[in-house]
Amino acid sequence: MAFPYMEAVVGFMILVYIFETYLDLRQHAALKLPNLPKPLVGVISQEKFEKSRAYSLDKSNFHFVHEFVTILMDSAILYFGILPWFWKRCGEVLVYAGFNAENEIIHTLAFLAGVMFWSQITDLPFSLYSTFVIEARHGFNKQTLLLFFRDMIKGIILAIVIGPPIVAAIITIVQKGGPYLAIYLWGFMLIVSLIMMTVYPVLIAPLFNKFTPLPEGELRTKIENLASSLKFPLKKLFVVDGSTRSSHSNAYMYGFFKNKRIVLYDTLIQQCKNEEEVVAVIAHELGHWKLNHTMYSFIAVQILTLLQFGGYTLVRNSKDLFQSFGFDTQPVLIGLIIFQHTVIPLQHVVSLLLNLVSRAFEFLADAFAKKLGYAVPLRAGLIKLQEENLSSMNTDPWYSAYHYSHPPLVERLAAIDEPDKKTD
Repeated sequence: MAFPYMEAVVGFMILVYIFETYLDLRQHAALKLPNLPKPLVGVISQEKFEKSRAYSLDKSNFHFVHEFVTILMDSAILYFGILPWFWKRCGEVLVYAGFNAENEIIHTLAFLAGVMFWSQITDLPFSLYSTFVIEARHGFNKQTLLLFFRDMIKGIILAIVIGPPIVAAIITIVQKGGPYLAIYLWGFMLIVSLIMMTVYPVLIAPLFNKFTPLPEGELRTKIENLASSLKFPLKKLFVVDGSTRSSHSNAYMYGFFKNKRIVLYDTLIQQCKNEEEVVAVIAHELGHWKLNHTMYSFIAVQILTLLQFGGYTLVRNSKDLFQSFGFDTQPVLIGLIIFQHTVIPLQHVVSLLLNLVSRAFEFLADAFAKKLGYAVPLRAGLIKLQEENLSSMNTDPWYSAYHYSHPPLVERLAAIDEPDKKTD
């Protein structure tokens, strides 16, 4: 008797949902606490705390509904054989339209088009409610309905332009890869990721936001001097109009080798009135670069990707696996989807470990900025960003350990305030 792979996958999905809902309930209880954590008393104003609490509880309530609907749909799609049914219907539509349904690339693209349409339709109500009700209620949403749908249409067009060549290449590699299939797939995806990392900020991101050079002035001079002192090869320094969509703030870096760029959200500059606070945030980001965190993370992702493709090659020819999910044939894309579902337990373990590493990197980057003399402005900047973004002040330790890639503010401030160890 064949192993019931599909039932096992659905069962584990539900178990994960139950466990994560338990963590969500713990976090919801923490959010309902009426008082600030003791280390933040006198640091965060009561007014900001009440606003943060209301915002976090609204997002938490929304999250419960969204996750319930998601697990209901995902489980039903797998358990009731919607995937194989839809795959066959796509083939019938192709034949009716005069295409060759035996061509796996064409069949797969038709299937993906249907999946994308379904995803857009089912996710749209949640996206609209999140943006125009929750985010708007708490003063964050700045975009209009026209801008929202324009962004959505741009995203669909980009998927239509970029997706088919990548999908076609993956199918061809799997069909002709032979014993080195995993290496070929990994090499191809590495090239795609490098190309996207190069192309996205230059060609794609400007389709959604306006990037302008940071004006000459004290802030620009301080950032350039900081970058120069660390031998960071800063080529361009931009401000992005994040305020056209949201009042949330951020800053990031990108670029290869000697062509690095820093991008500041205009909201970050507006919220951190003191220029030293902005520079301290950049010092933190440069700490990630100087300590090679980006490189380590990239290498870790590549190793995991190679291992995943290696695992896929072991199961891609398993007829029992495909038949368990209702498929008589073994399409490449379906094989990848099924494999991703079968390794869900491992993915959650890996995600937890990556979060642990990420949080360690955040502490190290804070310590790096502190060593440069930015302890006071970094502390002030982190507090300001926590206040202005209405981030959760009270966090459940289990929830944060499982979900957070960044340490809670209380832990980061404690680490910054800790006296430096002196050596004889």
